[in-house]
Amino acid sequence: MHKGHFAYGTAVGTGAAMNFAIGFQPDWVEIFNLTSRDELKWQTGMTAAHGFKRVAAGTGTAITSGGISLYAGVDGTTAVGFTLGTDADMNVVAEVLYWKAGTNDA
Repeated sequence: MHKGHFAYGTAVGTGAAMNFAIGFQPDWVEIFNLTSRDELKWQTGMTAAHGFKRVAAGTGTAITSGGISLYAGVDGTTAVGFTLGTDADMNVVAEVLYWKAGTNDA
């Protein structure tokens, strides 16, 4: 795996799982729902579709479905990255998402 990569961007929630093809397999992902002010974090070692979610009210929760997963593909191609699942606080139709993903230094 390539080390030291970083990517970021914006998206609009769909309510359905969303693939983010970023060209590398991330070690960590952070997504912020600007509309609802909720956030979701995932890092290597967490199970697929899991994550740590903090809602605008300040409550932090470990989620076990609808979170972040690695997006299958071959490292170095555009078909690799991460997937945001269907968590009802994070992936909401027409809500604005900001995301960043990266790899740890070697």
